[in-house]
Amino acid sequence: MAEIISAVPTSGGPYFWAYMLAPPKHAPFFAWITGWFNLIGQIAVTTSVDFGLAKFISTTASVSNGHEATAGMTLGILAVILISHVAFNLMSVRRLRLMIYIAIALNSIGLFCIVVVVLVNATIHQPAAFVFGKFFDGTGGDVPGWSVRASPAYVAACGVLMSQYTMNGYDASAHLCEETRKAVRHAPVGLFSALTASAVIGFFLIIGMLFSIQDFDAVRTSPMPISKILTDACGEGVGWVLMVLIMLCIWHCGLFSLTSNSRMMFAFARDGGIPHRLHIIDARFKSPIRTVIFGAVCSFLLALPALGSPVAFNGTTSISTIGLYISYGIPIAMTLAYPRNFKRGPFRLGRASKPVALIACLWIGFLTIVFCLPAINPVTRQMFNYTPVALGIVGLFAFASWFLWARDRDDRHQHHRVKSSESTDLKHTDQRPNITVDRGHEVREYEAL
Repeated sequence: MAEIISAVPTSGGPYFWAYMLAPPKHAPFFAWITGWFNLIGQIAVTTSVDFGLAKFISTTASVSNGHEATAGMTLGILAVILISHVAFNLMSVRRLRLMIYIAIALNSIGLFCIVVVVLVNATIHQPAAFVFGKFFDGTGGDVPGWSVRASPAYVAACGVLMSQYTMNGYDASAHLCEETRKAVRHAPVGLFSALTASAVIGFFLIIGMLFSIQDFDAVRTSPMPISKILTDACGEGVGWVLMVLIMLCIWHCGLFSLTSNSRMMFAFARDGGIPHRLHIIDARFKSPIRTVIFGAVCSFLLALPALGSPVAFNGTTSISTIGLYISYGIPIAMTLAYPRNFKRGPFRLGRASKPVALIACLWIGFLTIVFCLPAINPVTRQMFNYTPVALGIVGLFAFASWFLWARDRDDRHQHHRVKSSESTDLKHTDQRPNITVDRGHEVREYEAL
C-alpha cells in the first residue's frame, strides 16, 4: 500500500487507486465497490474506537463508584465524545498538526511510561512460561468454549481480530495526502513508520501488562481487566491516573479516525460516489465540515445496536476491519492482475513487491472468512456475530446501486465527455477527478495535478 500511495497520492485513497489500476472499461465499477467498502469501514472504525472509549469510561465509573454501566449511559458518553471530535475537527490544518504531535507523544512516551511504572510497582511478576505459553479459552463463559467444540486454533484465529483491528487504518496517510507536502515521499514513509512504531509499542505494552498480572483469575473475571492489572500493580491512586492517560490516547485515536473519515467522504463526494453536497470546504474553518458532521452522525447510528446486543462492539470492530481490508485488497490485487497500469512512485519494494502483494491478498481473504464466524459459544440471538449480515447489506447495496443507477450515470458522463471533447481542449479543463468520467481524460488530468 505504501507503494501505491507513492504512485497515486490523493485523498480518495483505495477507491481512486482501484480506478487508476483497473482496466479502463471496468475502472468506474471497481472504484465504486472499493469506495463503498472503504466508506463503511471508515465509519465503523470511528464507531468502534469511540464506542470502546465510551464503554471504557462507563465501566470504569461502574467499578469505582458502583454506578450501573447501562447501554444508554454508554451511548450518551459516545455522543459527547463524537461532539468533542467534531469540535476539534473544525480547527485549521496547522492546529490539527499540533494535535497529531500531542497524540504521538501520548502514544509513544506515555505508553512507555505506563509499562515502566507498572513493571516497577508490581510486587510479583509472572514467569515467561505464563506470558508466552499459557492458553486460555474465554469464548464459552460458563460452558465449554470453541477450543472444545472446534479447536484451539479456531480460538487463536478469533483472537486475531483485536490485533488486526489495531493494525489498521493504513489508508489514513492517503486521505491526508492533499494536505501533506511532498506526499509522494512523505505519505508512504509515514504509513510504514507509523505501523512499525505501533507494532513495537503495542507488543511492549501487552508483554508488560501480562508480566504484571497479580491474580489471573481476578483479572479474567473483572469487567475491566486492564484497570484491574493497573490498580493491583500500582494501587488505586496511581492506577486511575494511568487509566486516564490510556483514555486520552484512545480519544486522540478517535479524533484522527474522524479526520481521516471526513477526508475520504469529501473525496468520494467530489468524485460522485456520494451526494456532491458533501463536497464543500467551509470558508471560515477551511475544513470539510459537512463530511465531519456526517461521519460523526453515521458513527453514532452504527453504535445503536449496542442497546440490544452485548457483542455489538465485537461486531463493529469486525465490520471496520473487514470493510477496510477489502477496500485495501482490491487495489493491491489490481497491481498483480494489471501490472502495466501500476506506474510506481519514488517508494518501491523492488523484487519483493509482487510476493508482498500476494501475501497481503491471501491474508485479507483469510481475515474476511474468520471474522464472519461466531466468536462466542453458545450462539444465541444476543451473541450472534452480525458482521456477515452487515457486510452483506453493504455489498448488496454497492453492487445493486451500481447496476441500477450508478452505471447509467457513468455512461451518460462518458457520452457527454465524447461530445464535449470535439469542441473543448481537455488539457485546459478545471474539473476535479470523477469516477464517472472518461478514464483517458482522468489520467491526463491526474498527471497534470
